[in-house]
Amino acid sequence: MSADRAAVTNAYADVEGRFKKRLSLTDLTCIGLGAIFGSGWLFSASHVANIAGPAGIASWLIGGAAVLLLGLVYCELGAALPHSGGVVRYPVYSHGALLGYLMGLITLIAFSSLIAIEVTACRQYASAWFPQLTQAGSQAPTLLGWCVQLATLIVFFLLNYFSVKVFARANNIVSVFKFVVPLTVIVVLLWFFHAGNLTAHGIAPFGFAGVAGAISAGGIIFAYLGLTPIVSVAGEVRNPQRNIPIALILSVALSTVIYLLLQIAFLGGVPSALLAHGWRGIDKLFELPFHDIAIALGLGWLSFLVVCDAVISPSGCGNIYMNAAPRVIYGWARGGTFFKAFTRVDARSGIPRSALWLTFALSIFWTLPFPSWSAMIDVVSAALVLSYAVAPVTAAALRRNAPGLPRPFRTPAFAVLGPASFMVAALIVYWSGWSTLSWLLGLQIVLFIVYVPFARRSAALRATLAQDIHSSLWLIGFYALMLILSWLGTFGGWHVIAAPWDSLLAAAVALLVYYWGARTGVPPSQFALGMDDED
Repeated sequence: MSADRAAVTNAYADVEGRFKKRLSLTDLTCIGLGAIFGSGWLFSASHVANIAGPAGIASWLIGGAAVLLLGLVYCELGAALPHSGGVVRYPVYSHGALLGYLMGLITLIAFSSLIAIEVTACRQYASAWFPQLTQAGSQAPTLLGWCVQLATLIVFFLLNYFSVKVFARANNIVSVFKFVVPLTVIVVLLWFFHAGNLTAHGIAPFGFAGVAGAISAGGIIFAYLGLTPIVSVAGEVRNPQRNIPIALILSVALSTVIYLLLQIAFLGGVPSALLAHGWRGIDKLFELPFHDIAIALGLGWLSFLVVCDAVISPSGCGNIYMNAAPRVIYGWARGGTFFKAFTRVDARSGIPRSALWLTFALSIFWTLPFPSWSAMIDVVSAALVLSYAVAPVTAAALRRNAPGLPRPFRTPAFAVLGPASFMVAALIVYWSGWSTLSWLLGLQIVLFIVYVPFARRSAALRATLAQDIHSSLWLIGFYALMLILSWLGTFGGWHVIAAPWDSLLAAAVALLVYYWGARTGVPPSQFALGMDDED
């Protein structure tokens, strides 16, 4: 074995000394499924139908395939490097501290705001019983509604404060109920299924733009993205090399089947008389899709069951992200570009409590300026996909520069699946539209510029700054090119580049950027040095 390979292998060994390995395969699978089944299934069906019509079924398939591709890549990374906060630590290993800094911020925005989205969803559905929680004529909370959201966040905080096993037990109990209700909804609505709804105004009334737009704006990609919580707690999993890949694949496969059936049941269950003017506007008629459709069909008991689950499902998902976000902060701090205080883990509980306090504060902040679930969904979906999209490039760079790293799970046909997963992720980002990307990607470019003078004042970061910049330019180039394409394209842009050529061009750009990023990772010696700096 070469010196570089030996350094990598030795650095890998036993680096997670302070977290408690208490999570089983059942715990991990429930975390994945629980993170996926939050508010997405409760709101997305009518939004998808509004944007894509019956062709929204294809949107769910595309979204599921995309997340499965990314999940396979995360299987390799999670099994090889089972570190807490891994989603933001892998980019540090492959491309240096600067890339970890950029990914850490975008992931923290996504995770912390997602907690707020879930408590907002709880409050919006609970308004079906307690209208005083929501302002009349809008989805914004009243003062009482906001206080209920705050109380829910406090419960999440307390469940995660004492032990990861306390969190896992609570999540496992919630997960059982979370799946009973969607399956009941599917069975009942299929009994009222009107097959003519699927063709009354054409299967794809809004064309390809509708199919693509539903993936981001309809909440599909948001509904699927529950993989990173599994990776974030990897340092606390028993037998991670076996359990992480199984949990990831099971979570995506099962959720895809259930989401497809829910969408089909909604499309066919809508009373045909309400489709006289087509699918556009159906999200306004069914703002609480499965509750409202149960009422329209005279199924009061089903609407009651849906509201019960609407409080429990988002609560379970929000609780999972309250658990995952502190691990992201921990991993970000480990990269050396964030406050070191957040690397502390309580010796008795194995919880990064200072990071948990920051997560709690951020989740409260995100409940303040945003009035409804739909107001936040575009930004959070794009941020989540951006945090996922780096994984294929990270895996490719590590295969190239750290071939000696033990890989209990290797992504099959990676030469094809690696670039394909990055291209699909790039398309989903592009389909988010100019209004979202203009500030989200623009912010990342600004943070890149701000980082350089900051790093020059730090002896630890200055030593590798030139290499870190070189290894991160591919991401900045990707952001800049996506911004230009978004401005010129058909998803909120000026329509200078017509559809579908704008999407094809975005895919081609992503393919080139993938190979650029894969070839500009840090050298093996720097990777080993970063691993030696672990716990």
